Amino acid sequence: MEPRDSDASPGPAATERLARELASVLGAEQVSRRAVDRYGHAHDASHYLLVPHTLVTPRDTGDVAAVLQACSRLGVPLTFRSGGTSLSGQAVTDQVMVDTRRRFRGLEVLDEGRRVRVQPGVTVAAVNAQLARWGRRLGPDPASERACTIGGVVANNSSGMQCGTELNTYRTLESMVLVLPSGTVIDSGADDADRQLREREPELHDGLLRLRRRVLDNPDSVSRIRHQFSMKNTMGYGLNAFLDHEEPVDLLTHLLVGSEGTLGFVAEATFRTVEVLPHAATGLLVFQDLEIATAAVPQVLESGTATAELLDAASLRVSQQDPACPRVIRELEVRAHAALLVEFQGTTAEQRDERQHAAGPTLKELPLATPFALTTDPADRAALWHTRKGLYSAVAWARPSGANALLEDVVVPVDRLGATCTELTRLFQRHHYEDPVVFGHARDGNVHFLLNERFDDEALMRRYEEFTEDMVDLVLGEGGSLKAEHGTGRIMAPFVRRQYGDELYEVMWSLKRLVDPAGLLNPGSVLSDDPRSYLRDLKTADPVEEEVDRCVECGYCEPVCPSRDLTTTPRQRIVLRRELAAAARRGDTTLVRELAADYDYDAVQTCAVDGMCQTACPVRINTGDLVRRLRVEEVTTATDQLWRGAAFGWGAATRAGSWALDAAAALPAQVPVTATRLARTVAGSDHVPLYDARLPGGGRRRPRYEPREPQAVLFAACIGSMFGPEPGGEGVTAALVELCVRAGVPLRTPADLDALCCGTPWKSKGLAAGHDAMRRKVVPALRRATEDGRLPVVVDAGSCTQGLTELIAGAADGSGLSVVDATSFVVDRVLARLTVTRPWESIALHPTCSSTALGTTGAMETIARAVSDDVVVPTAWGCCGFAGDRGLLHPELTAAATGPEAAEVRTREFAAYASVNRTCEIGMTRATGRPYRHVLELLAEATR
Repeated sequence: MEPRDSDASPGPAATERLARELASVLGAEQVSRRAVDRYGHAHDASHYLLVPHTLVTPRDTGDVAAVLQACSRLGVPLTFRSGGTSLSGQAVTDQVMVDTRRRFRGLEVLDEGRRVRVQPGVTVAAVNAQLARWGRRLGPDPASERACTIGGVVANNSSGMQCGTELNTYRTLESMVLVLPSGTVIDSGADDADRQLREREPELHDGLLRLRRRVLDNPDSVSRIRHQFSMKNTMGYGLNAFLDHEEPVDLLTHLLVGSEGTLGFVAEATFRTVEVLPHAATGLLVFQDLEIATAAVPQVLESGTATAELLDAASLRVSQQDPACPRVIRELEVRAHAALLVEFQGTTAEQRDERQHAAGPTLKELPLATPFALTTDPADRAALWHTRKGLYSAVAWARPSGANALLEDVVVPVDRLGATCTELTRLFQRHHYEDPVVFGHARDGNVHFLLNERFDDEALMRRYEEFTEDMVDLVLGEGGSLKAEHGTGRIMAPFVRRQYGDELYEVMWSLKRLVDPAGLLNPGSVLSDDPRSYLRDLKTADPVEEEVDRCVECGYCEPVCPSRDLTTTPRQRIVLRRELAAAARRGDTTLVRELAADYDYDAVQTCAVDGMCQTACPVRINTGDLVRRLRVEEVTTATDQLWRGAAFGWGAATRAGSWALDAAAALPAQVPVTATRLARTVAGSDHVPLYDARLPGGGRRRPRYEPREPQAVLFAACIGSMFGPEPGGEGVTAALVELCVRAGVPLRTPADLDALCCGTPWKSKGLAAGHDAMRRKVVPALRRATEDGRLPVVVDAGSCTQGLTELIAGAADGSGLSVVDATSFVVDRVLARLTVTRPWESIALHPTCSSTALGTTGAMETIARAVSDDVVVPTAWGCCGFAGDRGLLHPELTAAATGPEAAEVRTREFAAYASVNRTCEIGMTRATGRPYRHVLELLAEATR
């Protein structure tokens, strides 16, 4: 995994000088040369690896201009990076890396959703979530929408599953704010944008006009461009701009689309959006083999389907390993089968049904291997699309340990798709690739194929090189493009000349030299005169740790991680472990020391172990499992014994915590704040909780109930007895009991409830002994209280519902015990028996990581909508990062995690603010200044 130094390295002196200059201009906190930052950002979703010598995190467009000017003065190359989902090596560098994910997250919806203005750090999914209220979405619809950002969408001219070439980035982009290598900033949407470009960059303005004339005066160039861009095509620069536009500013704007950061920085982009067709019917057409499936594509397109997503036999087999796999795939006995995922859409259900009905005769004529049916059920449709969108990572997960997953992306005219796939299969066999996978956008002739390869073996490297040459000849021989969606990057840069010919290749180089004379922007990407450059700087995928070995570094986990804007993300936690292991194998003790010095805080202590990464990961990796194990390794015997003792005296421990909060609340705020900070200093440890004046007072002792005929067992969470309710509130336990009494659903409590806990405090810290001790207390107590499982156990805090479920699942005597969250219990057994008398005018809801994992967010929303007609779940919601005691140990984590959601919440006033977990409520109250309470408290008040 040791990276190669670039031949264009400016040298240590220039590097040091640049870092000092940037720190003086931007501020030291915006410039890092820490190993943990550099190596953590070195990995993207591609199979290339270069480690930047400096990481810069600009705050705004002015900062970017300053970075470009400084790099130009010193001749130091730089590369922009945002979401890091790139597959072709265009987001890596061993020079300056400019992180545009963290700070560039502005988003403004215009013209009632018909247009949207976005900065590069916003994900496609986040934009579409904002547009959803207007029934609109972005035109580009990449499968990686939840992780890929607008910066990458523009840089790679993203398309996707439905947009084809008509609604891709190039076609739907209206204007942009761009920063040129000189530092010049141009807003192409301004009325005088072309005049500004002419006055500020006269040579560039004139040069663009000269290049346009050169292209238009050559009939062969015009013909080649028209053919190449009649298909999806992200190979080289978007020369179709010379045919489509006349003014230099429009030329420049559209040439930057797909330029992979080699011509400038797009600080903001304004798009025309497209209408969402909300009514859809989705189904899977299954054929006997890949050849028959691809041959049927033209006929399938005649049916009017909005999509035709191809999945070969290997794709189907891998999909069957996913627990969420839809039945139509799970029950298929896959041999050589292939399938097309199709969907018919309409603005109304009637329009959808008409289109579906009209397609019937065409679809019936297809040589299908299994019966075909369309479904309109949202859950079934979501399962089918989940399978397709997560296919790359799922297939990559199934690769042999130690191998890299190489995803290629080619396109041919649709009528040549079948022949191309057939010949591709022969190439796989000829070069002895086992278990290759073929999938993609058949409606566009766009095929993705995935191979497993190792780059630490010379013979296998020769095989890869020979296969690539044969594949290039095949695709170009069929009149196709070597890149349809994923960008040229490093992987195809040496083949641009072969695809376009000498004249257009020289036009591209002339464009690069015109805009970036010093060649400092992302060198090595898009264009390369070195025919073997794609064979350098390749990752070796050495296996590291069992919990995360299958990670393909796709980055899907990053947008949902609470610590993403503070320290590290799940992907970075994993790759840093890989880098530590690689450095140790090389004997690089200096690097090991540097990485280890910062890893504990950046990756272990500030991990919320909330499991949100698992909800986004296509291969279901929970990085928290790794972090918990690392925490176990750090635990001293004294700490382990202390927490094991706490398990046996938990009732006293929680009461002590409650009394301490009451005592602190009675003192001037600065006294307990100063005292806890002093205690942390004396102890020399950040494991001492910090008091915050915004914390509530202590909670009440957990109640005891023993009705004559109980219908459920109440497991009141201990966090409710430790942390009191908001001023004027009664707390969730009292609210739940009140609701159940009113509905005639009596609750019993375990006899020794005060001493019981769900086990989460021990599990999150990796304290196995204490966790086991608590399990041995809890399970027998619940068996007695539930009459051996006859009654369900109702828990009144979301995280504790999840913790108790996991605690019982690990017990040999836990079978038969049923745990349900209080929100689900109320929806199922209580809500229908209540009458709303005092509805809330409006409610802001905060889902939690636990409600997401448990699938109970819907129940929370149902309760809220039962008492208010105006319920809002912020589009920027995410895990609050309080994570048990993380919010007390590292309040900076909660502040960073809640920042985006809190900003959205504060844009208006709500009558009430609610969640389903006390510590999450505290975290959101602290972040917003608004009083968050459990949603059941709101229900209790609304039904009195």
